[in-house]
Amino acid sequence: MRDLLRLDATGQAQAVRDGQVSARELAEAAIARIEETDGVLNAVVHRRFERALAEIDAIPAGAPFRGVPILLKDLGWREAGEPYSAGSNVRDGVEDAADAYGVVRLREAGFVLLGRTNTPEFGSTITTEPVAFGATRNPYDPAYSAGGSSGGSAAAVAAGMVALATASDGGGSIRVPASLCGLVGLKPSRGRVSLGPAMGEGWNGFSCPGFVTRTVRDTAAALDAVSGMHPGDPYDAPPLPGRLADEVGRDPGRLRVGFLTTHPRGDIPEAPEVTEAVTGAAALLESLGHDVTEGGPQALADPDFPRHFGAIVSDNLAALVAALGEARGKPVEMEELEPRNAAMVGAGRQRGAADHLLSTQWMDGFRRRMVSWWSSGYDLLLVPSVAAAPFPLGWIPPDDLSTAFGRTASVVAFTSPINATGQPAVSLPLHRTSAGLPVGVQLVAAAGREDLLVRVAAQIEQAGPFEHPCLP
Repeated sequence: MRDLLRLDATGQAQAVRDGQVSARELAEAAIARIEETDGVLNAVVHRRFERALAEIDAIPAGAPFRGVPILLKDLGWREAGEPYSAGSNVRDGVEDAADAYGVVRLREAGFVLLGRTNTPEFGSTITTEPVAFGATRNPYDPAYSAGGSSGGSAAAVAAGMVALATASDGGGSIRVPASLCGLVGLKPSRGRVSLGPAMGEGWNGFSCPGFVTRTVRDTAAALDAVSGMHPGDPYDAPPLPGRLADEVGRDPGRLRVGFLTTHPRGDIPEAPEVTEAVTGAAALLESLGHDVTEGGPQALADPDFPRHFGAIVSDNLAALVAALGEARGKPVEMEELEPRNAAMVGAGRQRGAADHLLSTQWMDGFRRRMVSWWSSGYDLLLVPSVAAAPFPLGWIPPDDLSTAFGRTASVVAFTSPINATGQPAVSLPLHRTSAGLPVGVQLVAAAGREDLLVRVAAQIEQAGPFEHPCLP
């Protein structure tokens, strides 16, 4: 069974179809792995093992991922009748009436939903250390952060609890934990995966659902399973030429790639091992026949971006907390929130509607300036996934907010602008530090070009298959 847990989700699904293992046996093996490892990692905050096993017999025989175990991030991927905390105690007693559309599609695809994974309170930071549930630890070194906000999902996949887990990304929350846990993490184009029915958009469209996986083919096939617009969604992503799974193995052609090792804004400290990761990836892409030159969008240098991005997030958190107060029948008091979120909610409450709209309009202009770089003839941008070396638990201090916000802003310096533009981006596990900790690199494509990302990511994976030493 340990050999089966080392398979990716595509391989596990094939093993079930071939009769090498039953869906129940595969789920029981994943449950055993969770119980074996989660005492140290603290990745799973809600377990629905008995219900999951009871649902197996009802899975359609022809479902593409029939019997493959999966864990859901405890943020965004809502289930009717199951606890949903969003990393906070504030939601106690607030129940969801319906499954998220993404969860409905996961069930239709045949996945076995085993439980929910840890996330920071409301997903508003880049390390998973919520007061409500405690810190998630990195399987590579339990003293280190698994990242956030999809840190529980990333730790679970890296440790072999499941082959893939759901995630979401509002400022880097798929790509940051994928980088720190040595995984593939693709943030889709805005609108590729619906946030309904509970939401139309998250953080003004910054936030996108997705997955953390160990292989490119799993990322492609899982996105195929959940992608698509639903009636009432505020927008749709540009159409793909076909299934993303069919792009795996296709020749991407000779691509024009720009790369940056240091942030053009000039206020992000350089991390030598991150620089080494990007320069190594640039050399690899060049060896694969691509045209690789140093450079990137000039808009990244705009010093006003962090202020407007942070203001929009604060406005959205203030609205979220107000809605939670209405849902539970009593207002949320500041002392109920973690200090970081209390400060952000307070800032959001002080801003008016006109302030919010002005920041939104500023982002409209920023987006146009950013995407013009791809229109000028470039196919991909290669940059760090995390603009800092892997960091230990506690590096984002809960009470020193100035340090916490400064370090968070530096970590997401290369990821959050891509949330603002709505483009797809993927983090790939191409480097390790001298201590053996993973460092990911990020490839960014034009809006709607997940197909191109999958092609080149699969080409890179074939050139040097990704290693996952924390598997059973």
